Amino acid sequence: MLQDKIAQLKKEKDVVILAHNYQLPEVQDVADFVGDSLGLSRQAAKTPHKTILFCGVHFMAETAAIICPDKKVLIPDLAAGCSLADSITVDQLRDWKKQHPDAIAVGYVNTSAEVKSELDYCCTSSNAVNVVKAIPENRDVLFLPDMFLGSYVAKMTGRKNMYIWAGECHVHAGIRSDDIHKLLDSHANSELLVHPECSCTSQIMYDVAVGDYRGRQVQIMSTEGMMNYAKQSAGQNFVVATETGILYRMQQQNPGKNFIPASRGAVCQYMKMITLDKVYSALLEEKYEVRVPKQTADKARLAIERMLAIS
Repeated sequence: MLQDKIAQLKKEKDVVILAHNYQLPEVQDVADFVGDSLGLSRQAAKTPHKTILFCGVHFMAETAAIICPDKKVLIPDLAAGCSLADSITVDQLRDWKKQHPDAIAVGYVNTSAEVKSELDYCCTSSNAVNVVKAIPENRDVLFLPDMFLGSYVAKMTGRKNMYIWAGECHVHAGIRSDDIHKLLDSHANSELLVHPECSCTSQIMYDVAVGDYRGRQVQIMSTEGMMNYAKQSAGQNFVVATETGILYRMQQQNPGKNFIPASRGAVCQYMKMITLDKVYSALLEEKYEVRVPKQTADKARLAIERMLAIS
């Protein structure tokens, strides 16, 4: 069996396999750790293994390579990219910074290593609010690249001096408020878990603020926040607004509970590019190595370390 061969190779070659919550179920099953970007970055930072096989998208493997310059970082498919990371280039960020010379640049972890090298702080959806709160209130903030996460952070912090880049994740942007309302109508007593990258987040936050969300429990949180909430909640039914890959792990950890995707079409084709065959090939041939030039990595590391320090 391929799973057994992967387990054997992993031991022989001293490899740790990290997989994102959106990966295919069979890839999650062979991983040593499954989690969100922040959790996986923390695992990468502390792993004793000499090689990290990252089952996620390219920017995640780059982040691991920056944090662990002494380790080999592999990704099973180099073409596994990210529409959100592609929405800003390093030249665009430099131009934006020139327009706001005194601003603090805060970038989502869904960015290239080059973009990270121009940031003051990196963040994930689970700690973006706290990262922005840590910045003095009199300093302007450039937040990039996700406009929905940015508007969520601006609302949660009450900041009026945040400039937000107009980028989006094509998967989360496609999850609409109307779809969620219909699902909630047809699934009585269900709670709603929403990722802050969703285009419906701003609308939902407004509805919740004016007391209009039909008496529902609504939680806006990262994928790992959703996992933890689902375990602890006494609720039995959850409508989940994020990429559908997370439902596999949710169901595994909570066999008696019911998880309904807010949109069955919320599938990231980049995350699904990594298959069990590709994991096996990457281990066997020790490909494809993700390297970040030292100068870029050294500059980017400070922003990432600040992210890891703020929970």
